[in-house]
Amino acid sequence: MSDAAKSGDVAEQGTVYLVGSGPGDPELLTVKATRLLDEADVVLHDKLPGPEILELIPAEKREDVGKRAGGERTPQSEINARLVELAREGKSVVRLKGGDSFVFGRGGEEAEYLAKHGIPFEYVPGITSAIAGPGVAGIPVTHRDHASSVSFVTGHEDPTKPESTVDWEALAATGGTIVVLMGVGKLPEYTQALRDAGMDPETPVALVERATWSDMRVATGTLDSIVSVRDEEAIEPPAITVIGDVAGTREAVLEFLR
Repeated sequence: MSDAAKSGDVAEQGTVYLVGSGPGDPELLTVKATRLLDEADVVLHDKLPGPEILELIPAEKREDVGKRAGGERTPQSEINARLVELAREGKSVVRLKGGDSFVFGRGGEEAEYLAKHGIPFEYVPGITSAIAGPGVAGIPVTHRDHASSVSFVTGHEDPTKPESTVDWEALAATGGTIVVLMGVGKLPEYTQALRDAGMDPETPVALVERATWSDMRVATGTLDSIVSVRDEEAIEPPAITVIGDVAGTREAVLEFLR
């Protein structure tokens, strides 16, 4: 193929936009994300952007590539291939993720795949639920009196790993806030790991389910009690776990929190 033909092919390709939708409230979409959703030919999304945001997108433009009935999931390999396919058709494609696509959203993997296949892409930041989730529950992830550092951890590592690469002992020693995303199911394992590492069993813990959604719920307890609280309150994904003294500040502001 001639250089001119190659150049022509590139010029005809569409662009993929890796867009973070924020925690779920449509008013927390960025101006740029809103514009790109309006201009896109196709939007590939999962469930995490939330129903109100998905309803803003015309049905004919939406492709659900998340979890389906019966627990079926779209393999990441199929999502990657579909992004390339659509871009090569000249489409403007939005890959819409909850929160920020580069914070445990596999956006980095998709960016690498697109670059490998010569597809132009753009990263569009979103408000990460790691900060927004605790915040809307009245919990700051840092606080001058309680936490000078914050660590973000996934509760759902790659299942093909031979063992976890999260160093809970090191996290327990920081004295800062630990925010666990996608960690409801593994709550018993990592709270036990933190206790085994010497963290005080009375350390405050909060679970924030569906942060900023209309049916948001918050449950609080301690490192020792939070698993029982989760079960009693039937907390389900998507939810954020906040571990540290900052989780205990919620009660002081709750009366005035809107």
